[in-house]
Amino acid sequence: MARKRKLEERENHDRWLVSYADFITLLLALFAVMYAVSQLNEGKYRQVAGSLVTAFGAQPDHRSGTALIKLEPAPSSPVREPSEEDRAIKKARRLAEAQRRQQEAMEVIARDVVAAFQPFNSLIENGQVRVIPSSRGLAVEINAKVLFAPGQAVLEQNSARVLEAVAQVLKDNDYPVQVEGHTDSIPIVTDKFPSNWELSAVRASSVVRLLIASGVEAARLTAVGYGENRPVDSNDTEDGRTRNRRVTVMILSNPDHNPLSDSLEDASQETESATAADSERTACLFRREKPV
Repeated sequence: MARKRKLEERENHDRWLVSYADFITLLLALFAVMYAVSQLNEGKYRQVAGSLVTAFGAQPDHRSGTALIKLEPAPSSPVREPSEEDRAIKKARRLAEAQRRQQEAMEVIARDVVAAFQPFNSLIENGQVRVIPSSRGLAVEINAKVLFAPGQAVLEQNSARVLEAVAQVLKDNDYPVQVEGHTDSIPIVTDKFPSNWELSAVRASSVVRLLIASGVEAARLTAVGYGENRPVDSNDTEDGRTRNRRVTVMILSNPDHNPLSDSLEDASQETESATAADSERTACLFRREKPV
């Protein structure tokens, strides 16, 4: 009996082999199913390829049984060339922006000039010195009797201080400067000045020389004599003739401006700018207010 019991116990210890064999069998079955699923059905593949050929209009590749599908790129939007109107608008905008910057720069210079003339308030109050904005830039108009003796082109001793105040402002920027000499309509005939042309031109040259001596770059300066041809007031009265006898230091807002290319229309505009409206703008500048 003892021997039979030992044999049964030995057989019970080997029963795990049965479960192991079942597990291996199931694993092999799983691999077989996965392999079968992974096999490509060539017939179905050809059917799908044919459908794609029909849908996309591609040419089939009979050698490989596949379809060559060529996808055309989507047409891009054509680049539109700017029209003449577009270019004109852009040019006008650039010009307007440049004019705005120039106007702002002129306003800064005007404030500096006004500040430099503070020691000469009496000249400003009497209208012998005027700061007048214009389309060309900024005009510093100085009456001739502040600078010269009647019929002379040599600067008076006290006039140097007035011009030196202007020169201190001009040294701080690089705008071109045109110094203009003007006379009244009464002709002058002397050995030194045969006409008002010579007198106005020499007076402008005298101012230019003083500005250069005060530190203003000579290449920026131009001396012009207009004689009696650009009056700002009537020559029929003494007050009008006194106003017309003047030297104007014109700070040009456009660096490319040709001082000698001014038209008669520009001269007419300058004449109108010396009226009461410009006097009001000048008063606004001295109050440190922006002119209307």
